[in-house]
Amino acid sequence: MISVIIPAHNEAATMLPCLNALAAAVQPECGVEVLFVANGCTDSTADLARQFAATAPFAMTVLDLPQGGKPAALNAGDGAATGIMRVYLDADVEITPMMLTELVTVLDQDSAAYASGTMVIPDSPSAITRAFARFYRTVPFIRDGVPGCGLFAVNAKGRARWEQFPDIIADDTFVRLQFNAAERHKVAAGYVWPLVAGLRNLIKVRRRQDEGVREINALYPALLANDDKLPYAKPDLFRNIVRMPLSFAVYSGVRLIGRLARNNTGWSRGR
Repeated sequence: MISVIIPAHNEAATMLPCLNALAAAVQPECGVEVLFVANGCTDSTADLARQFAATAPFAMTVLDLPQGGKPAALNAGDGAATGIMRVYLDADVEITPMMLTELVTVLDQDSAAYASGTMVIPDSPSAITRAFARFYRTVPFIRDGVPGCGLFAVNAKGRARWEQFPDIIADDTFVRLQFNAAERHKVAAGYVWPLVAGLRNLIKVRRRQDEGVREINALYPALLANDDKLPYAKPDLFRNIVRMPLSFAVYSGVRLIGRLARNNTGWSRGR
């Protein structure tokens, strides 16, 4: 049994493509249950989820929490889940049809394992975001690593590495660093992970990401031993700067401005 946990806060505009893609990825031999956790929603997210659940090709439970907050939503979904493998999926992410099958294949082992798919960053309607994304796609951590942005999965022994999700910003980093590089697996199946649109939102998210890293460093310093740095080889870096100077300027500018000022630690989104 696979439990797919989807935290959702005001996702009425993006959730149906996510759920339809998930339905297309369910194979007959895989037992799948979905825990859809609406949290603090003021739109029709919970109602749309219930409508989808009525005809979904998998067992789907909709939890409607009055309070917003991703860690609490993840914990609520985990508490209701029964699967021996857990998939944590953002409600605006679309997976490809072979994703669940390939995740199960790499997670089906006796030792603790973490897995994610091959991240695809789509083009944005924002010219600034498109410029940022062009260089961002070349960053070794994004291109070659297993960042788990928007989608990560663990087997039972992997899930035993931590108890509840702590009330922190970077839940994906917290989970990824529970595993060393050899325990993290990237499958070939892709998933679409959209970036936020516009300079202001990119900076907002970058500040929040930096704050999340500082929080992990302060609260869980032992986890840093599992952080495998993937350096940008200087020849490749210089080549890409020359090849796309505008994209590099936008990318480096967003990172620099993001580090100059701290964001509040409340859960926020830009898309």
